[in-house]
Amino acid sequence: MWTITVQVNIDYHPRMATMTASEAARRLGVKVETLYAYVSRGVLERETAADGRSSLFDSRAIESLARRGRPRQSSRDSSINMLIETRTTSLSMQGVRYRGHLSNELARTHTFEDVAELLWLGAVGSSRQPWSGDVIPALTMSRHTPIATPDAMRIIATWIAASPGVDASQDAVGGPNMTTVDPTEVARCGRYLVATVVDSLPVLGDGRTPRLVLPCGSDPIRGTIAGRLWTRLSPRRPAPGMLAVLNAALVLLADHELATSTLAVRVAASTRADPYAVVNAGLAVVSGPLHGGASLQARRLIEDALSDGAGRAVERARQRHRRVPGFGHSVYAGADPRAVVLFDLLRRVAGINRTLLVIDDVIEIVGQRFDRAPNIDIALAAMTHVCGMPEDAGEAVMATARIAGWLAHAIEEYGETPLRFRPRASYIGPHGAPS
Repeated sequence: MWTITVQVNIDYHPRMATMTASEAARRLGVKVETLYAYVSRGVLERETAADGRSSLFDSRAIESLARRGRPRQSSRDSSINMLIETRTTSLSMQGVRYRGHLSNELARTHTFEDVAELLWLGAVGSSRQPWSGDVIPALTMSRHTPIATPDAMRIIATWIAASPGVDASQDAVGGPNMTTVDPTEVARCGRYLVATVVDSLPVLGDGRTPRLVLPCGSDPIRGTIAGRLWTRLSPRRPAPGMLAVLNAALVLLADHELATSTLAVRVAASTRADPYAVVNAGLAVVSGPLHGGASLQARRLIEDALSDGAGRAVERARQRHRRVPGFGHSVYAGADPRAVVLFDLLRRVAGINRTLLVIDDVIEIVGQRFDRAPNIDIALAAMTHVCGMPEDAGEAVMATARIAGWLAHAIEEYGETPLRFRPRASYIGPHGAPS
């Protein structure tokens, strides 16, 4: 089993009653590996002991968790706990950190491009390389042009990988043992890939890229990924400040540690697949209705609530999905911090808005009846509805954003021992008759 070490900086309080990892695991009745999985999911926090290596846990938090029961949905834990060391992203109840920078703050002050450079090269806006790509004529000229979905993006990524002149993507990883990595080459592939994916999607508006003005008061920025993506998702010009909300959504969604699509990317990178191929692996997984498609279910909940009332919509959604889409998260015990930021920015720009008022009713009802807080899916669905985007626009926003995080994890994985993901299966099927 591989292990991921998620580093959480906590001020050490000598008088606080603590437990070692072994003691905490014993009290919870789980393996030490599972204990650290709780840390990576934000269920528990740990601090480093005086020796600089071992971990200590607040005994009160352990006791509280033990009394509450293991954080899972049934008596049998069907999940596979896999921990992988990373320097890219860490999760906590305060928010998501990209290489130590809190994404909640980056979403208000930096463009998506700046944050992608941080994830790839280690510094915010570390490169001022242009984000230019190509437009795929076969897609833009077809009468059956695909809409902005992960499936359409996979077509574009596959076209890029198969096109002449992109063999240089193999230069990102090589060496005699296939263990060297050139982050600047991966970043070059990333800029070209994101730009080509966005620019090849069909234009819904007038095609003129709006100017992005960040809340921090910076000068208008033309030609950003947020502006180019807007013209593919909405037929109308953005209201003042609304493009910054879309940019913030891209920043907040750029990475989320070891999500299922990111695991697929790391498995692909471990085989030394090139950057375009590893992104395709991520796009395949993110297209699932329980991952990138989750915002679509939340969007339909919003539209149902607008037409028939919040109470009826919540009950119907729970009966249909056996949960309320857009609420609750396996990582966060309370509200998803990404949702808090996106809702705050959206409300500041949209003001008094019927959609947001109805969503507030939904949030109140779900909180009272089921003790579930909103996650990023309902916030993303709210943004796309307020902006007049198609109901599946949230998928396109998430898939575009996550390319940045996927390539950051690929850069890490290229530096690891190749083919390290080789779990064994426990066969439980029938055995043939003895010969």
